[in-house]
Amino acid sequence: MTGIHSRRLVVVGSGIAGLYASLLAADAGLDVVLLTKGDLQESNTWYAQGGISAVLDEPAPGDTVAAHIADTLKAGAGHCNQEAVRLLCTEARRDIAGLQRFGVRFDVDDDGDPALGLEAAHSAPRILHAGGDATGAGVADALIRAVLARQAKGTIRLFAHAHATALLQTHGRVTGVELTHDDASVTVGADAVLLATGGAGRLFAQTTNPAVATADGLALGWRAGAAVADLEFFQFHPTCLVNPAGAQREPMLISEAVRGEGAILADSNGKRFMPEYHPDAELAPRDVVSRSIALHLAKLGDPNGHVYLDARGIERSKGRGFLAKRFPTLSARTREAGIDWTRELVPVAPAAHYWMGGITTDLHARTSVPGLYAAGEVACTGVHGANRLASNSLLEGLVFGRRAVESFLQGGTDSSGGDPEACIKGWPLAAEGPRDQGSLAELARRGGSWGARGGLPFDESQPATGFKPAPGPGPFSRDALRRLMTAKAGVLRNGVLLREAAAVLGGWAADGGPRGVEDANLLLASQLLVRAALGRRESLGAHYRSDSPVDAAMIEELEESYRMRPKASLVHE
Repeated sequence: MTGIHSRRLVVVGSGIAGLYASLLAADAGLDVVLLTKGDLQESNTWYAQGGISAVLDEPAPGDTVAAHIADTLKAGAGHCNQEAVRLLCTEARRDIAGLQRFGVRFDVDDDGDPALGLEAAHSAPRILHAGGDATGAGVADALIRAVLARQAKGTIRLFAHAHATALLQTHGRVTGVELTHDDASVTVGADAVLLATGGAGRLFAQTTNPAVATADGLALGWRAGAAVADLEFFQFHPTCLVNPAGAQREPMLISEAVRGEGAILADSNGKRFMPEYHPDAELAPRDVVSRSIALHLAKLGDPNGHVYLDARGIERSKGRGFLAKRFPTLSARTREAGIDWTRELVPVAPAAHYWMGGITTDLHARTSVPGLYAAGEVACTGVHGANRLASNSLLEGLVFGRRAVESFLQGGTDSSGGDPEACIKGWPLAAEGPRDQGSLAELARRGGSWGARGGLPFDESQPATGFKPAPGPGPFSRDALRRLMTAKAGVLRNGVLLREAAAVLGGWAADGGPRGVEDANLLLASQLLVRAALGRRESLGAHYRSDSPVDAAMIEELEESYRMRPKASLVHE
């Protein structure tokens, strides 16, 4: 990349897409402002246990880029953008090298070569890890160190605890961001804005996502007029530790590797239930296990409840100390939660994990609004289709974060000969937007904690609404929203449940909606998701409807025998 000085790119979000893009832009000579509403490490990237998929210059025997493409397309259940998948898989090695330039060190084998792992639905070992099961933290830590080094040199201006509440627009083009601090508004002008704000797991009662995952970027883009897509496709991990009421702990996945060693699932009555749903019981594909748990809880009359993971038999059959040796991190984390899983049951439930949908982008991360880019989980590039392939999420943030910077350096236009899937073609070179150096200085001077602005208007006329409000849905609260979404728009869906959810959401919006920015964003995202789920009648990938026309003949069997139709599991922690 060649440097283009004095043009400003504002990056919102500090996951892998935002950090990597900020570093590339700064090193190319751009004026970079990086905003994050929490600390730099508060992102889905930091909590990612899995690795990064890539076919390297020296791949595993028999592996090819074509095989990675084929695996990704198969995972997406026929719903992928094939050109986006081709780019993702072809350019992966380039951005792995980019990470290494910024100090990321991947695990190696005894010969010093990359230790490539094999994961679900991959046809060959191609998963890079850093620090074993802590790849996200390892990658993010190195990138954060690189960002801080550039902040010290003055090539990146970093503002933590800065909450973006609106995108500024001039003549239909994004020209900056509005922030909040103690109910005071601060504006930062820009030639373009890159949204890299991550996902929205906090829409649901159980999630693997950290507290910051509240659909902020999706809401910012939607209110600015950006197109969205595939919002019905949300992955759920089947076994996440359930925190006691009021407990504030980091989300914790319990890998199916524990079930692979012999752990079983039981309900509150102590009954093992998975054999009734699938012949492989606890070792069924992940999406099947998630649906089986959700269906069983619904039949017990507690859709927001939980079941139990029983690992005690592993310790009995394989010897005292086996769990601590085989699963040291999980053993330590369960102890921290007050559970001795060698002697006690572990409460678990399906947890919202990854949103395939988001703000629609083209192959250069451009949204349908000039001057606005999106990359990472907030974006919908089409690479994941209806169900994400294991370890492709961090890779997507890298590839399309870089492509956003390249596009911006080229003036927002496509110099590569055209893009048939583009939202819009050939953004004109950005007009000089308001720079507002004074507001940046004031922002830096004040520092402190950046909160949500009260009274954010919620536009009742947006297409997210349109259903008759439910009578007396009760007052809005984040807990009520999450319980509603879990019960009526979570793992199990049908038209009746979704219409009930839409009515309650519409009732909350009609009553003025929540006043806090994050709560307003969650309500908007919920409405958009429910509307998309209602629009797709058939089951596809991570979107399962019990009233799907394709599955209509199976409804009676599902109700009577609890048996689930096997589907390929493509969800990955």
